[in-house]
Amino acid sequence: MTLSLSVSGMSCGHCASAIRDEVLPLRGVEDVEVDVPAGRVTVTGTAEESAVHAAIAEAGYEVVS
Repeated sequence: MTLSLSVSGMSCGHCASAIRDEVLPLRGVEDVEVDVPAGRVTVTGTAEESAVHAAIAEAGYEVVS
């Protein structure tokens, strides 16, 4: 499964690292790609979408629909 999310509030490499650090440890996550200029986070694996949303919020960012 590939989950592509719009995320607000990202502006730099530190933002990308913070999100990767929270999302990568989740069970079922195989890879995390963060495109800061586009405001996109793409997660590959079998993790629950709600867990990914919570991890992104824990990093201090918001998933937008």
